[in-house]
Order: sequence, then C-alpha cells, then structure tokens
Amino acid sequence: MITFSLQSGSNGNAIFVEAGGVRLLFDAGISGRCAQGRMRLRRRDMREVDALLISHDHADHIRSAGVFHRLFGIPVYMTRRTFEAAPCDLGRFTALHHFPAGRTLSFGPVQVHTLPTPHDAADGVGFVVEHDGRRLGILTDLGHPFAGLRETLASLQAVYLESNYDPFMLENGSYPLRLQERIRGAAGHISNEESARLVREAGARLEWVALAHLSAENNEPELALQTYRQIVGPRLPLHVATRYDVGPVLEL
Repeated sequence: MITFSLQSGSNGNAIFVEAGGVRLLFDAGISGRCAQGRMRLRRRDMREVDALLISHDHADHIRSAGVFHRLFGIPVYMTRRTFEAAPCDLGRFTALHHFPAGRTLSFGPVQVHTLPTPHDAADGVGFVVEHDGRRLGILTDLGHPFAGLRETLASLQAVYLESNYDPFMLENGSYPLRLQERIRGAAGHISNEESARLVREAGARLEWVALAHLSAENNEPELALQTYRQIVGPRLPLHVATRYDVGPVLEL
C-alpha cells in the first residue's frame, strides 16, 4: 500500500491511497486543477482514481466533490446526510453512492471501514483502508478521543492522525472565545497532546504517523513534532501532512 497527502488543513484536504491495483481518494477540498497537478508530481492521474470518499460536509473536505466527479469521471461515496448538508451546490452526479456511517465498503481486494466521529458535522466518518492484512487510518476532524478510537489505532500499521492545535497558541491567539471553545470542545478538534497520547497508547504496531489537519493560526509543524517526541519518544517515524503542498510517498 502506498499513500500521499495532496493537502491537509482547513484550507483543503485530499489524501490518495493505492493498494491491490485500486486507487482511492479521500476528500475533495482542493480545486481540480490543483489536485491533478499534485497527482502528476507523484506520477499519478486523477482520471485513474477508482473512487472518491468524503468524510463529512465541511467545505474543506467536500467543496470539489462534484468537480472531481465531472472532470475526472470519479464515482463518489458519502453518507446521505453528508450530501444533504453540503454547504455549497455540488452540481450534478451520475455516479453518487450513499453509505451509512459504520459500513465497510469494498473496492476489489481493498476494504474501507468507516468509523463515525463526534466532530460537529452532519454525519462525519473516519476511514480505515485495509488490504492484505495491512491497515491505514485516515482520522481527522475527530471531535475528541471518543470510545473506540484507541482500539482502532491499536489495529493500524500507519495513520494520518489529526494534530490540530497547541492549547497555549489557541488560548493566546486571535480567535474569539466562542471559536476557541468550539475547537477544544467535544465536537471540535484534538490537540497535539491528545493526538500524541493516543499514539503512545496505541502500542508498537504503528510503523509511522503522519500528523494531519494542523491549524495555520494555532499550531506549527515543528511544535507538533516536538510535542509528539516528548510524549511518544524517538522510536516512531513521524511525518507532517502539509497544508501547502503534496506530501511524500509513504509505504506500509
């Protein structure tokens, strides 16, 4: 299995995974032109993607779902409530598939397990991609470390895991109190510390972690990595899924 992030953050999200000859894209928060350009940097083509899966209805994850479908002919999968709650007109679809949160989807030899999340979306899900006994998590916009999340992490070989904010930066930054409370609340995002503790508790099965969905205003990549090193230690390879560019090709 190989994977790379096209972009990760509140300015737009998309993650590519390839396994068993199946090519999947998770989320569509960047433009079609940007997505195709970044795919080509990794010698891939958007027209070869077999399915687009949408995690939830926030614009930075869903805004280009219709564009990706019409431009590149990609079938789209999302929950019905996510589709109905989309904050913009996604346009016409000829291959739109709904699934209930918690359902496992099959794409040839690849299974995608969906995991309901308590983030403040209409019907958000995280994803676990499984092929040939190997499991990759795509877990952002989590709300809080909810029941079942630790067990899911313990079953993975690798994960894109939300590490959204530093509490000190959030408290002392420019965000109004109401927005601060939303971010650190039970339906918001998880902090660097919460993310790192989850990884520490997951055990030794993880082979790498990609820190994802970092805030531009309330976090810094170096700070997130430093927090991880303090809590997790030096053993685990760490990456940052950047909000500004395509990431490296990662294998598991």
